[in-house]
Amino acid sequence: MTKPIELDPKTSLIDLYDLNLEKRTGSFVLHDEKLTIIETSASPSVPHLLEGLKELDIEPEEVNYIIVTHIHLDHAGGAGVFLEKCPNATVVVHPKGKRHLANPSRLIAGAKMVYGDLFEQLFDPIVPVPEDRLMVKEDGETLQIGKNRTLTFYDTPGHAKHHFSIHDSYNNGIFTGDTIGILYPKTPLEFILPTTSPNQFDPAAMMNSLEKIEKLDVDAINFGHYGQSANPQHVYEQMRYWLPKFMEIGEQIYSDLADAPDKEKGGAVAEGLLNEIGQYLDEQGLSRDHEVYQYLNMDMQVCAMGIVDYLKKKS
Repeated sequence: MTKPIELDPKTSLIDLYDLNLEKRTGSFVLHDEKLTIIETSASPSVPHLLEGLKELDIEPEEVNYIIVTHIHLDHAGGAGVFLEKCPNATVVVHPKGKRHLANPSRLIAGAKMVYGDLFEQLFDPIVPVPEDRLMVKEDGETLQIGKNRTLTFYDTPGHAKHHFSIHDSYNNGIFTGDTIGILYPKTPLEFILPTTSPNQFDPAAMMNSLEKIEKLDVDAINFGHYGQSANPQHVYEQMRYWLPKFMEIGEQIYSDLADAPDKEKGGAVAEGLLNEIGQYLDEQGLSRDHEVYQYLNMDMQVCAMGIVDYLKKKS
């Protein structure tokens, strides 16, 4: 297990080894009067979260708030299991996510459609969160977790409709979940790509959310996958470069394969995305056998499904 990383004197990052992969998903620990955890990842990651807290000399009983940026299972699937270990904690969720944490049946069905036979290995068990331990935060609402530390919640759809991003007054950072992409820390580059997974991906909403975050003039962006960028301008530039490229590739292939089944379209879009990314990484001097491709091959399959789903709805 990787030791938790200190991002600043009051913020740590625990590697949650989603899919048994290092630096895949992370949990942020906000050390303050009201101890707060942001993101739990999926249930199989909860032992890593508990181990990370132990390394930080934190007992689960000390946790006051568990915040999930959105309810996709790789961010919030473990919330119910983790909550069972945290008797004094409340789970904070987007208004559109609350009912799905209380009754995860539709979440489970949706994930089974995307992940098929791998579902149990990746996500089981998914435990409902009792309604009386759920707290909703609307756009612009705040949560005081310390004398000089306020979290402000911003509705940031695009990746999902049930997504908020959380500004931290202590360090002028923001926790963006998946709204403005994934950071791939396995490369020597600060490499960011959009994540366009099904079934609520909306490129226009994603760009609007990016602009909303950009206006906050933050000093750091904290990604659910994985880690922190202290160069927000670079993040915005990468998103503005890649999101139109993703859509251009998707639209071209969707049109070329108009009569093909969705699965075939998705496979072709994933291949198109990987080709484009591969050429870009070639130019940056990264070899095709670099370990980042293990992450990219998986991610582009899911991104392609989201792009095809969006284009199908649009047409």
